[in-house]
Amino acid sequence: MRKALRWLLALVVLIGTVGTAGAATAAQPEATDIKDRLLAVPGMSLIEEKPYPGYRFFVLYYTQPVDHHDPSKGTFRQRVTVLHKDVSRPTVFYTGGYNVSTTPSRREPTQIVDGNQISMEYRFFTPSRPDPADWTKLDIWQAASDQHRIFEALKPIYTENWISTGGSKGGMTATYYERFYPRDMDGVVAYVAPNDVVNKEDSAYDRFFATVGTKECRDRLNGVQREALVRREPLKDKYAAYAADNGYTFDTVGSLDRAYEAVVLDYVWGFWQYSTLKDCDAIPADAPNATDEEIWDSVDTISGFYAYTDQGLSTYTPYYYQAGTQLGAPTIRFPHIEKRYIRYGYQPPRNYVPRSIPMTFQPSAMRDIDTWVRHNARHMLFVYGGNDPWGAEPFRLGQGARDSYVFTAPGMNHGANVAGLVPEQKALATARILQWAGVASPAVQEDPAAARPLAAFDARLDRRTAEREPALRP
Repeated sequence: MRKALRWLLALVVLIGTVGTAGAATAAQPEATDIKDRLLAVPGMSLIEEKPYPGYRFFVLYYTQPVDHHDPSKGTFRQRVTVLHKDVSRPTVFYTGGYNVSTTPSRREPTQIVDGNQISMEYRFFTPSRPDPADWTKLDIWQAASDQHRIFEALKPIYTENWISTGGSKGGMTATYYERFYPRDMDGVVAYVAPNDVVNKEDSAYDRFFATVGTKECRDRLNGVQREALVRREPLKDKYAAYAADNGYTFDTVGSLDRAYEAVVLDYVWGFWQYSTLKDCDAIPADAPNATDEEIWDSVDTISGFYAYTDQGLSTYTPYYYQAGTQLGAPTIRFPHIEKRYIRYGYQPPRNYVPRSIPMTFQPSAMRDIDTWVRHNARHMLFVYGGNDPWGAEPFRLGQGARDSYVFTAPGMNHGANVAGLVPEQKALATARILQWAGVASPAVQEDPAAARPLAAFDARLDRRTAEREPALRP
């Protein structure tokens, strides 16, 4: 009897505790300010808030597991930014696949739908890197799972439709996220996303460089590239002085000579990635009679002699690691340069990652993504630039794809976008983005030609050029 009485008293105490806690919780007003709502998300902390007219912009840390398969293996803090418009608007989830910018900006889909924008820093790009760094946890599934957790954390706040987007490696990231978590997003807009299905088969790039632009432009570029290798010794002396003056070293790539050739071989690729046909006027027309300074300046402007120094490579170690383990990397031929001038050729990603980090390539990773997109794409839009080398191996759609599109903007480079498409495709792409976001008007639903971005262009917020990275990085 006494035992039963003790149990009853304990139960009364427990009920009273729960009731008190509930009353206390109920007494607290629900957070309504967006800053308070964001910081109420478990694992979210504020780095800073920056003002921008018409928006609230937050730079945040979000705690993520190092290993989504086994959260007990520790956590790291991942940078996230929020460009807040209104919780009643759709949300665009953006990643560039590298570091996140802490300056307010608006991607094209965000302008089109007049929405909020969540931007994520890709794991292992500092400061979003576990310490110590277990590089085996840097893969496309882990990164997609980062996005999935952020989406699940913020969806209760931003309850309207979501669209994921990204350019280049960010476009790849948006595609991989859709493959692994196809129920999260209402649509995907992937810009200039390379699709290297078979890593060792790169003939598509050779065909691209044989026909891109005009013969006159190609001849100018090929001439400067060849001349830079013909003059390797005097220009290497200039490179050595440049490195010494700035404290640059070459331990990762192995030597200044290897770095020099890597920069020169990136030259033609880098031009078409970031420039347009009209920029050919700035390329020396008669390379053999150009001065050393003219050859150096042209190569440095386009490829950047800083790129393959230890200091230039260190920021991009996570990219080169992924290129050498899952993403693949292109190798192209140089028929306009005699073999005696090329010592190393396009070097593999392994050469750009410190040897202390093990790497093993997984050939099945991109085949899986490609097969899934061909047969399962739904509400996906791929946009490529007609003069962008990275578009030589694009994503393609098969019979299983639904309401999905692959469009190419004529003459555009790695900054290709919906605005650069031919009018009919531009209207259709804009209409589909609005539809997926749940904000298409009856007029747009009736006729895609009526589709227009819902937000006015803002020169400070809306970027319309390729995000500049050193050549041969998507």
